[in-house]
Amino acid sequence: QAVVDFERLGEHAAAFQGHDVGFCCLGTTRAKAGADGFVRVDRDYVAQAAELARAGGCKHFVLQSSRGANAESRFLYLRVKGEVENLVQAVGFDHCTIFRPAVLLCKRQESRPMEWIAQKFLGAVAWVFPTAYSVPVETVARAMVACVLQPGKEKMKVLENRAIHELGKV
Repeated sequence: QAVVDFERLGEHAAAFQGHDVGFCCLGTTRAKAGADGFVRVDRDYVAQAAELARAGGCKHFVLQSSRGANAESRFLYLRVKGEVENLVQAVGFDHCTIFRPAVLLCKRQESRPMEWIAQKFLGAVAWVFPTAYSVPVETVARAMVACVLQPGKEKMKVLENRAIHELGKV
């Protein structure tokens, strides 16, 4: 395990050397980091990490993005997620898998009241529509590992919420 300073990520290129697979789930919120900080973390840091991973020999990059990611969106969150998807794809990995989960169901150490309410509501909805609006983080993690252990032939794959649920059962 290596601790890196994302503000000086280029100085940590050695940490990205010699890995066949890269997993990236890096992200913050606009409320926590401000609009500029959100863009820096969710787009710039991720794109730079992908470039360093590729230069270090990474063949398969797995990126957690978001449902609705779209580089043309009017909403900052979805636009940035779409932009970073495009940047990561352009790096040129042998395989690139992008996960677009809906609302992530998880326990957090920090307080996010609106997210807590949404998670409680969506957790209840999940009993009726288990793959529609949310996904437990454990399911995403299992699906990410499964996609690497059972890679397809396609160079680029995007997995939406329902596919994440299915793959996460493996």
